[in-house]
Amino acid sequence: MDVLLEKHEGWAEVILNRPERKNAITGPFAIALTEAFAEVDSDEAIRVVLLRGAGGAFCSGLDLKEFNADPKPDWLPGFRQLWHGAHCALFNCRKPIVGALERYAINGGAALALACDLLIVGEEAWLQVGEVQQGMSAPYNMAWLNLRHSEAVAMRIAMMGDRIAGAELSRLGVATEVVHDEKIVERATELVTQLATYPPGAVIGIKAGLRSRIEDDADTWFGRLTKLSQSAERKELKPVGG
Repeated sequence: MDVLLEKHEGWAEVILNRPERKNAITGPFAIALTEAFAEVDSDEAIRVVLLRGAGGAFCSGLDLKEFNADPKPDWLPGFRQLWHGAHCALFNCRKPIVGALERYAINGGAALALACDLLIVGEEAWLQVGEVQQGMSAPYNMAWLNLRHSEAVAMRIAMMGDRIAGAELSRLGVATEVVHDEKIVERATELVTQLATYPPGAVIGIKAGLRSRIEDDADTWFGRLTKLSQSAERKELKPVGG
């Protein structure tokens, strides 16, 4: 399975599970991610979620080999909607999401890392929203950056398009904690285990309270950025991915 869901006492792991492709994104991957977060959100026994990648890396972005395959995969025409649905599922998840960023989170993978409410990052791990260097827009990265960070931080991450490692991610407020690279999953697991012991409803209630400042629903929030990217596409940009 492209995404695994493992449940523990009070918390769950959502594991991006294409290690042979560095957990790169495809249509079936997007569907599986949507389903995993829908199940997590509906299970009242789960209070917190750990999002990580299998095989020691977080996510390398779109799987260009699959996107450029001949013949084209049957999911390709509907990929935009599938990816939109995955981000809506992340947005709608009432349970706090803790990310474990190992090695790298690139473009579409960076959007998944930025979707996490708390993010544990390795000292040598890095995040890159690099679409600008390829002449592409990045609507989902923009949506999550707008939700969580100042315009200055969003501009630093998205306009420069470079690799940003642990210490700088911490300085920018993207990383919650920076730890030795061998300790990333261990520390993230400690954190979700701790949060799961708090009184029922507490962490969910805090997330709901903080999110209440956003009046838009998920479709509206991401749709606005998607429409801007489609406008950019008509001007010969290529808005797909993050």
